[in-house]
Amino acid sequence: MQKVLLILGVMFIGATGFAQNKNAKATIEVDGVCGMCKERIEKASIQAKGVKMATWDVDTHQLSLIYNEKKTDLNTIQQSIADSGHDTQEITATDEAYENLMGCCKYRDPKVVEDHQ
Repeated sequence: MQKVLLILGVMFIGATGFAQNKNAKATIEVDGVCGMCKERIEKASIQAKGVKMATWDVDTHQLSLIYNEKKTDLNTIQQSIADSGHDTQEITATDEAYENLMGCCKYRDPKVVEDHQ
């Protein structure tokens, strides 16, 4: 009985070690309006340990990510982006972080969004 439990334990530990992906891909929505926003969003994403690639599209507001699930998760990445002043689909930037953005990057202001159309 002990041998059976030992074998099952080893198999379970081995299986969970492969459960996380070193090159996980994800796409999340991030608010922004311009090229400066793009640079800031991508930089904030890369600063989250384990993010290998981050590309944000100004037109679609979609951030494409490749990251190591063993080192980070989507919540951590989104928090890093929110800390830089940009809202994500799950986490809203604080008013203080948003106010630190340059005037042309105030994506919550309809006039600024209209100016970037």
